Amino acid sequence: MANVTQEEQDLQYTFHRKTAINLFNEVWDLMEKTDRTSEEDFQMIHKAHASRFHWGKIGEPVNFSRGEWQISRVYAVLRRAEPCLVHAKRNLEIVLEHDIKDFDLAFAYEALARAYSISGDAAAKEKYLNLAKEASAQINKDADRNVVLGDLETIE
Repeated sequence: MANVTQEEQDLQYTFHRKTAINLFNEVWDLMEKTDRTSEEDFQMIHKAHASRFHWGKIGEPVNFSRGEWQISRVYAVLRRAEPCLVHAKRNLEIVLEHDIKDFDLAFAYEALARAYSISGDAAAKEKYLNLAKEASAQINKDADRNVVLGDLETIE
């Protein structure tokens, strides 16, 4: 295997980081689009997974968590309970394993509450909704707390 220069490592890092960020943002644009086509639904899925893949190459656990959260949210938007739940659970595993707190912990619980809501498990939904509210009380920034609490209100 050939040696990789520092310059090549830096280029790879920059590529993965820029690609992960750009894809993450493109997924948000698609999620917020009210008249998405079926093809755009598939693009949204692929871009969310691709963003998480690129974070997996160069990111930190918080990036992995947020990538899993976004994938879960994409599947929630598409009302696909099983993959939504798989990625919500993976998100919480990462958060707990790496002791990630604040905003990310609350959103990990939010993702599970949303996934269980879509799957029709009302008891589990309530459990994680309550955990999300409890975690929200520990968020340092009011603006971040308000984002989480606002998102919790959108869970059916």
